[in-house]
Amino acid sequence: MTTPFDAPDWRKMSQEDRDLGLNNSMAVAGSTELVTGWEQRSGDVRKRHAGHLDLRYGPRERNRIDFLKAAENAPTLLFIHGGYWQHRSKEVFTIFAEGSMAHGINVALIGYTLAPDATLDQIVAEIHAGIDYLTGQLPALGAAASGIVVSGWSAGGHLTSMALSHPKVRAGMAISGIYDLEPIRHSYLNVKLGLDEAMSCRNSPIMQADGPMKPLSLVVGSAELPLLRKQTADFAGHRARYGLPVTYEEIPGADHFTIMHEMMAAKGRITTLIRQLVERI
Repeated sequence: MTTPFDAPDWRKMSQEDRDLGLNNSMAVAGSTELVTGWEQRSGDVRKRHAGHLDLRYGPRERNRIDFLKAAENAPTLLFIHGGYWQHRSKEVFTIFAEGSMAHGINVALIGYTLAPDATLDQIVAEIHAGIDYLTGQLPALGAAASGIVVSGWSAGGHLTSMALSHPKVRAGMAISGIYDLEPIRHSYLNVKLGLDEAMSCRNSPIMQADGPMKPLSLVVGSAELPLLRKQTADFAGHRARYGLPVTYEEIPGADHFTIMHEMMAAKGRITTLIRQLVERI
């Protein structure tokens, strides 16, 4: 759980270098085409599991949840999409349900209002409202009602860590997440997010004393941008210092996008970690 030796201090970086240090799309050649492929394949999965799509949990347009049923009375994983809280949608990521569903785990995917149409406070509140709704519906959906495991990628990794405090969330699987929002506040990403120092601090789990006493698995790719590797390593160390259940892994050779292949595959490392968390609830 040590900080990668090549991780710079963002405070000592120029604005240009800091912006580049957080820009995953520019860092990974072909990422746009890769995400387009995800969306196309996700469309096929949605057609095969069309029974419980776009379940509305709130009043805003993106306040919807897709529920993909793998088995009767099975546990449920909730996935939160990424896109730096201002891009993408749940429909892009349905393909990643396949890894867990192959092991009899139901998968739900949640949408949320994007910045600048919602503040980060509001986005976090929407995730909690969605969890309220989903867990209340589990018996009617034929799923186990014992609580859920939450997972997310990138900004969704951050939202996973913020969802861990919900009483119906039993464990978390956060992939390549952001846990200290101060570098974000001082980057190009804040144009739409509009974070001030207070909002940044209260939504940065690494700045909180203590945290939920629930298992959290943290993963990041070894080929990811150093600032993001540092985010995950630092947060793992933070939880360990407070005696909170945590595991930390770097997926060898994975970048910010290819790391998701480990969730798509039934035998992927992230799928295995999810199975281990599910078995504990």
